Amino acid sequence: MDYQLDINWPDFIQRYWQKRPVVLKRGFKNFVDPISPDELAGLAMENEVDSRLVSHNEGKWQVSHGPFESFDHLGESNWSLLVQAVNHWHEPSAALMRPFRFLPDWRVDDLMISFAVPGGGVGPHFDQYDVFIIQGTGRRRWRVGEKVPLKQHCPHPDLLQVEPFDAIIDEEMEPGDILYIPPGFPHEGYSLENAINYSVGFRAPNGRELISGFADHMLANELGSYRYSDPDVPSRECPSQILPSELEGIRKVMMDVIYQPEQFNQWFGEFISQSRHELDVAPPEPPYQPDEIYDALQQGDALTRLGGLRVLTIGDVVFVNGESITSSHPHVLAALAHNHVLTLEDFGDALDDPSLLAQLAALVNSGYWFFGE
Repeated sequence: MDYQLDINWPDFIQRYWQKRPVVLKRGFKNFVDPISPDELAGLAMENEVDSRLVSHNEGKWQVSHGPFESFDHLGESNWSLLVQAVNHWHEPSAALMRPFRFLPDWRVDDLMISFAVPGGGVGPHFDQYDVFIIQGTGRRRWRVGEKVPLKQHCPHPDLLQVEPFDAIIDEEMEPGDILYIPPGFPHEGYSLENAINYSVGFRAPNGRELISGFADHMLANELGSYRYSDPDVPSRECPSQILPSELEGIRKVMMDVIYQPEQFNQWFGEFISQSRHELDVAPPEPPYQPDEIYDALQQGDALTRLGGLRVLTIGDVVFVNGESITSSHPHVLAALAHNHVLTLEDFGDALDDPSLLAQLAALVNSGYWFFGE
């Protein structure tokens, strides 16, 4: 389904993005759920899919992790089933991500879908990333508080909540409504009836992740071999002293590695184009030969990008799931990065280049693009 989002993006960025929460009433008009509760439950039974079940009874919270074998033991109230990265496994649900592409692809993370019965929720909490919560079938009440310091506690080892807060938003959401919540704003949602919610989450790497990732890149590529030197070592009152100029010299040795634009860009492209969740990769058997790719496109077949595959661009280089791709046909790289579906028109005369066909065959045989039914 082609979902059309009713939002003035420049105005939204100026007034709300990472600033204030807001409810967008009927953000999706005539909203139709891309997935049913039974389909969601089926995904939660798969080993590769990250899912959890959260329930509460008389103030006691329970969390269990999938894959699940059955849901027959659950009652009719106070539980939620949450499934991560559904856009990786369910193409109709992945279509919900595309209306948000006004925001850069590298910032988008995944689509989490929850099904909750009356009273179901995960309790008051806050996230360290932006999220758009789309209301599907059913009604759910959402409360959002001001961004102020709040004490956190763990009512269960796998559940982090915050203390009660005063609401600046207290809204009953209906199908097609969207709640945007910036990082750090406490919120809680409880279903008023059987309901489905779709959460488009955004990726915000922290300093630890970035430094750790870059350190791995340094080791793998044997970077940073330059050593500290001090040909004019200064005198000091006591040999135990480390002088400010020496600390600055050590910092410079470290920063000089980061300030290599080519290496830094290569690392970040590889790092940020990798998905945090498993992909539904299914390489074709037998593998495609380049001439078969050519023939299929000429006959009008289209190549569809795998759900959840991260395809990002830095300069003239395209990064696909942690690997860089270059080509003498920049318009083809642009099409790979921009379009979810590729047809003959996207390639043009470039299809006559054997090296490009070989690249396409490699991508298709990796399971990253596939020919639709």
